[in-house]
Amino acid sequence: MIDLNQHAIRHNFDRAARSYDEGAVLQRKVADELLSRFQWLRSEPATLLDVGTGTGYAIPHLRRRFRKTQVLACDIALSMARAARRHRGLWRPTPVWVADGHDLPLRSEAVDCIYSSLALQWMDVPRAFAEFRRVLRPDGLFTFATFGPDTLQELRAAWAEVDDRPHIHTFVDMHDLGDALIGTGFADPVLDVERYTLTYDSARDALRDLKRIGAHNAAAGRFGGLTGKTRYRRFEEACEVFRRDGRLPITYEVVYGQAWVPKHVPPPFTPPPGHAVIPIRGV
Repeated sequence: MIDLNQHAIRHNFDRAARSYDEGAVLQRKVADELLSRFQWLRSEPATLLDVGTGTGYAIPHLRRRFRKTQVLACDIALSMARAARRHRGLWRPTPVWVADGHDLPLRSEAVDCIYSSLALQWMDVPRAFAEFRRVLRPDGLFTFATFGPDTLQELRAAWAEVDDRPHIHTFVDMHDLGDALIGTGFADPVLDVERYTLTYDSARDALRDLKRIGAHNAAAGRFGGLTGKTRYRRFEEACEVFRRDGRLPITYEVVYGQAWVPKHVPPPFTPPPGHAVIPIRGV
């Protein structure tokens, strides 16, 4: 999977907390779609955790959807968590923690549902899935949205015309996400893909939107220096091949997924004192 610099991710989102809501048009649309998928959920979870809550957009929606549920939320960035606390409510207030999704401050089997919208792309997926599996109760639901590999494909292709450095974050394929769910002990995964296109006047405007929401390249091997004017101009020129009807389209591939924690397997039979169990091996 992708090697990410978690310190850089935390720093980028801390800096973006004030401007995040200005640029998070797609993030709100995706969150709304993920929230709408709770309509088929038959029972109300007792406890739900929003992982990577950002500025807390989903919190009031989750509280209205699940009136009796204790909603919890966390984010890796302190400034984001502070912004999210505006939505925590007065009746049964939502605790909002600063916490890494790879290491949640919860005991095992503590929650009935985990909701995570557009946060997984900033995590080590197998490690995060294993942690979510740990804190979910038997029959617990994990529902998420994350970016797929076609996201920002126009910007990635344009930078490839300039140099071979990793300017654009790499995203995990839907099939690899499904394999990771099974590999970490989830059951009955269901995944599907939706594609969205945002259009801009220029590549500079597209990059400005990404900066507003803290979506910088966080690959551990990324180039840390400044982009020179000549190279940046070549990047802008390479973007022009994608222009349609006077606008620059930027693609976002969003993977929606859900999976369940299977019920516990019955514990092995323990013979009473004075008795022994003799295994019978098949021929």
